[in-house]
Amino acid sequence: MQKIILLVLSSLIYTQIAAQDDYLLHVNSIPLELRVKSNAVVRFNDVQINIIAYNKVVYTNKRIITVLNKEGDYKVDAYHHYDENINIQNLEARVFNSNGKEIKKFKKNDFKDVSAVSGGTLYSDSRVKYLDYTPINYPYTILFETKVIYNSTAFIPSWLPIEGFYVSSENNEYKITNTSEIPIKIKTSNFEAYNIKKISDFHYRSENLQAIEPEAYSPDFKTYAPILKAALTQFDMEGIKGVNTNWEDFGLWINNSLISGTQELPQAVKNNIKYLTENANSNMEKAKIVYEYMQDKTRYISVQVGIGGWKPMEAQDVDRLAYGDCKALTNYTQALLKEVGVPSYYTIIYGADNLIDIDQDFSATQGNHAILCLPNNGDYVWLECTSKTNPFGYNANFTDDREALIITPEGGKIVRTKVYHAKENLQEIQADIILDDTGTVIGEIKIQSKGAQYGKHEGIQTTTVKEQELYYKNDFWSDLNNLEILKMNFNNNKDSIVFTEDIKVKIPRYASKAGNRLLFQPNLFNKITKTPPRYKNRKLPFVIERGYTDVDTYEIQFSNSLHVEAIKEPVTIKNKFGSYKLSITTANNIITYKRELILNKGTYSKEDYQEFRDFCLSIKKHDSSKIVFNSKT
Repeated sequence: MQKIILLVLSSLIYTQIAAQDDYLLHVNSIPLELRVKSNAVVRFNDVQINIIAYNKVVYTNKRIITVLNKEGDYKVDAYHHYDENINIQNLEARVFNSNGKEIKKFKKNDFKDVSAVSGGTLYSDSRVKYLDYTPINYPYTILFETKVIYNSTAFIPSWLPIEGFYVSSENNEYKITNTSEIPIKIKTSNFEAYNIKKISDFHYRSENLQAIEPEAYSPDFKTYAPILKAALTQFDMEGIKGVNTNWEDFGLWINNSLISGTQELPQAVKNNIKYLTENANSNMEKAKIVYEYMQDKTRYISVQVGIGGWKPMEAQDVDRLAYGDCKALTNYTQALLKEVGVPSYYTIIYGADNLIDIDQDFSATQGNHAILCLPNNGDYVWLECTSKTNPFGYNANFTDDREALIITPEGGKIVRTKVYHAKENLQEIQADIILDDTGTVIGEIKIQSKGAQYGKHEGIQTTTVKEQELYYKNDFWSDLNNLEILKMNFNNNKDSIVFTEDIKVKIPRYASKAGNRLLFQPNLFNKITKTPPRYKNRKLPFVIERGYTDVDTYEIQFSNSLHVEAIKEPVTIKNKFGSYKLSITTANNIITYKRELILNKGTYSKEDYQEFRDFCLSIKKHDSSKIVFNSKT
């Protein structure tokens, strides 16, 4: 009788699950509100994480996603990474049409198997199996199931109930079962705003989360979308046991287990670097010599093997091979500095154009990049060791203004990297311009860039002449029709960190004729041509990540046959977002055009957005103002 009851219960459960799957496989069962502004809908996503021991985690996932259009294809996410410490036990996918009819089935061996890193990586032991499916029609649905055993447990999968822009989520569940004796910690963010249910301490569920639409200048997605992070307080990283109760002991583990013993250098190198720095008068002068020595000797390549890509190569191997990845080059530079008595800290950071912080409130394996930190009179100097061209101490645009983890002998410490303020991010344009009576312009322009703006300009010097010309014609001055580049010279002062461009141009028929009048826009070389989009009901705050200052001064000599009929009055605008000043004066057939734009870094409320947009629209309008000339007859 007991066996019969169990069979009946099992049959009922199976029938119930099958009925649920059948419902989720039909496109017409998607709630209408989840289709709005969605390219894909996660119908069902069940993540189960079973922690067996500090060095064994079992991950299972059942996921059903409906792709509504071509833009949603990339959200299928039917893939999984593996290496010698990640064992994929089960991997299968089934594809269904809009009516829930199965049209394709993939077993583990049917998945494509490739290296998990790009062709720019010299070698790597990480691979990925992924579903290679080209849809015939839209919408379609994929049911993806996987089971994976992790023997390296430094990375516990996180949970994003909303996976990205234009993706809604119908049923989403995340559960950690901890049968080990190792404490686990989690951090949830932004759950309240999305009504995510807490079933127990490590078990959460979400339902019917609508898609998020991106907005201009919006903060990083993970700062306002719901996210759960998890980490073991004791873990295994490819055979090395780690401790992670806080940033201090996590950093101490990195120092003692990953970096220690990797910085031995050949004696000849030790002797050479001491000889090169023997006349230096300060630690910073020594460090500059060492940094430039490293830049001249080595080149960057990607290496992602051993300790999950976290342990650097031996410094003596970097010296012998003359290459390394970010970890290896940072470690090598630190080893050289150690030989000449200059203290420095290996640093883990998120490298990206946008500002991404190490989460200071949640110690775990974070970051995607390594740089070097030099303490300097209560402040820090930052070295990007993968660059062969960066000036000493320059880190704008990729590792600036963000929380980073420095590794000291006493442990880890979260500090903020250098903030480049608006006045430092300076671009100055000076131009001598000749305007003839046909509207043709000849201009000699000097552009000097500093701070973050230096990094936007200095790369042009290493490109070909053709690429340089296309940059000015198609990018920097794309609004100037018929632009001819007559001369280009560049000067990169890496000591002062100033990049100078000397450009001579010709613009036939730049000014337009209207009868006897000539209409001339005096702001030739730095017009604002694009403005933030309009939103009827903006939902998100907005961020100006980097402020800057532009100062433009043009001397415009015009033909004796022309007479100024109308000229713009001076303009001054100042508000919380920045300031704008414009003045145009004329004397003795010379117009002096002066413009200053300062944009302030900051985080602003969604209610401020329209005022910011109006500010940008005003700048665009004033930048496009015209001088009216009359032909003398």
